[in-house]
Amino acid sequence: MGFSAWAFQSFRPPPPKICGSQDGPSITSSRIKLRDGRHLSYSEFGVPKDTAKYKIIFIHGFNSCKEHNPFVITASRDLIEELGVYIVSFDRPGYGESDPHPQKTLKSSALDVEELADQLELGSKFFLVGFSMGGFLVWPCLKYIRHRLAGVTFISPGLNYWWPSFPSNLSNEVYYEQHKADQWALRVTHHLPWLAYWWNTQKWFPSSSVISVSPDLFTLDDMVHMEILSKHSTSAEEKKINPSQQGEFESLHRDLLLGFSNWEFDPMELENPFPNNEGSVNLWMGDEDRIVPVKLQRYIAQKLPWINYHEIPNAGHMYVFADGMSDTILKVLLNVKV
Repeated sequence: MGFSAWAFQSFRPPPPKICGSQDGPSITSSRIKLRDGRHLSYSEFGVPKDTAKYKIIFIHGFNSCKEHNPFVITASRDLIEELGVYIVSFDRPGYGESDPHPQKTLKSSALDVEELADQLELGSKFFLVGFSMGGFLVWPCLKYIRHRLAGVTFISPGLNYWWPSFPSNLSNEVYYEQHKADQWALRVTHHLPWLAYWWNTQKWFPSSSVISVSPDLFTLDDMVHMEILSKHSTSAEEKKINPSQQGEFESLHRDLLLGFSNWEFDPMELENPFPNNEGSVNLWMGDEDRIVPVKLQRYIAQKLPWINYHEIPNAGHMYVFADGMSDTILKVLLNVKV
């Protein structure tokens, strides 16, 4: 009985600390209320949306939040003004100050983006950018709300080793090139999701190096770029916000459970969302990325020729924070020359 009680407590994640609740973090930023009653926290940057020529929604990455937007941190302010760009980024469910969503799915993730655009009155179409795990969640937007998209950019996007279109020899090759700890963490997450929380919090066996933010995942250049990110994350308000302040299960663990589940669609069977070249899809990837395997990104680009693939030499996962990189990505997304 004692063992059963211990096992139950170990496998069961703690309840979240909801922002605005008695024991939860305070609410410090703007939020919208979704149709199902949840709240999404967001921040705006650039020119006023009423006068903007281009409107962009940015989706942040793993263990991150709406403030960690490379266009806000490193893009040229003069370029933003000259082009007339408005950018909104939001805390994904369970992160920062957005309510958790225990029933989160790929489709609900896309519909959250659409409802944010509607409530902020961004118009019938908008541009979409996703970084890392946020790039992972651009795929369901291409599946479920493609009619709302004016252009799309993936930056170092996550991917799922169990997507059906990956050749098994290739996916197995890159899977076994990962750290042993990550192989086990993803294997448990995919095949035994009920055990994933315990596996990634126990101390007996090595757990996910992504959750623990192992230095081995980053190149020397990545470390420099992460320092740039940390220097820009010093405002009094921002320091109050921990991306996982409502609970690591509701943010980090649910991210992994959703991303590495059996998806209800195969991204490599999607059709070109811009058959008449009225927009474009761009995928940017560093060839030395230690978090997302570049070999699988190359296969995706080969399988989907309507994706414009940009591979950055000698670049790791965080290259987007390098000088001038976000400006380049922005101009390609908007198809402008300055």
